[in-house]
Amino acid sequence: MLELTAMNFITEFFTPERISLIVRVVLILVIGIPVVKLIGKIVARLIKGKLSIQSEVLVLRTVKYVLLLIILVMVLNEFGFKISAILGAAGIFGVAIGFASQTSISNIISGIFLISEKPFVISDLVEVNGNVGVVESIDLLSIKLKTFDGRFVRIPNESMIKNDVINLTRYDIRRAQIVVGVAYKEDIRKVMDILKDIADNMPDALKDPAPLLLLNEFGSSSINISFGVWTSTSNVYNMKTQLILAVKERFDQEGIEIPFPHLSIYAGQASDPIKIQNISKDT
Repeated sequence: MLELTAMNFITEFFTPERISLIVRVVLILVIGIPVVKLIGKIVARLIKGKLSIQSEVLVLRTVKYVLLLIILVMVLNEFGFKISAILGAAGIFGVAIGFASQTSISNIISGIFLISEKPFVISDLVEVNGNVGVVESIDLLSIKLKTFDGRFVRIPNESMIKNDVINLTRYDIRRAQIVVGVAYKEDIRKVMDILKDIADNMPDALKDPAPLLLLNEFGSSSINISFGVWTSTSNVYNMKTQLILAVKERFDQEGIEIPFPHLSIYAGQASDPIKIQNISKDT
C-alpha cells in the first residue's frame, strides 16, 4: 500500500511538463555558467594591457554580473515568473532600499571617481587616516589594504574621497629623512660637514637630487638638523635605518654629543641655591 502511494506521488509530480521544465532549467545552467566563464576569459584577453588593473577588474566583474543576471532571468522565465511584474515590485522596493542605502550609493559614486582619477593603483603603497598598506583591490564600495604587519584594512570609498590619501610609491625615488639633534656646545659647521660626508659615502644614496641638510630649529635641549638622502622608493625604509646607524656611529667617533632633555628641580628656599639639583631624564 505504501509503495503504491509513493508510486502515485512520483507519477503525479513528475509529469511530462515538469520533467521538460527541469530539463530546460538544467540545460540553461549547464550551458550558461561555462559560457559566462568563457566570455569572461575572452574579455580579459581583449582588455589586457589596455586598461589599468583596477579598470580591468571592474570591467570583468560588470560583464560577469550582467551575464549571471541574464541567466537568472531566463531561469525565472522558465518557472513562469513575469519579468514585468518582478521589475515593478523591484521598483517599489528599490525606492525603500534607496533611502536605506545612501551610504552605499555614495561609496559607489566615490569608487567611480577613484577609478577614473587614478590617485593610486593596485600594488601601490598608500597611507589613509594613519593606515599604511599595499592596495590589494579597488572595488565599487571600498578599497582593501594589506598592512606591513599582515592586517587587512577595508576603507570605504567615500572616506578615500573626503580624506587625504598619500601615495608612498607613486614616484620611483623618495627621500629618507631623519632629524638629528646636537648639543648647543658643538661646532655646528663641523657637524654639517660630517653629515655631508655621511651622505656622500652612504651606499644606495643618490647624488642627484642632492642630500638635504637643513638647520631646523633651536630645540629645548639641542639644535635640530633635518638630514636626508634620496634613494629608490623600495629602499627608503632600509635607508632611514642606515642613516640613524651611520650618524650614531660617526658622532661617537667624533665625540659629538646627542643630548637628551634635562629637567631642573628646585627643592628648598630661594635663599638656599645649594639645594637646586639637575636631574637628567631620558626621553
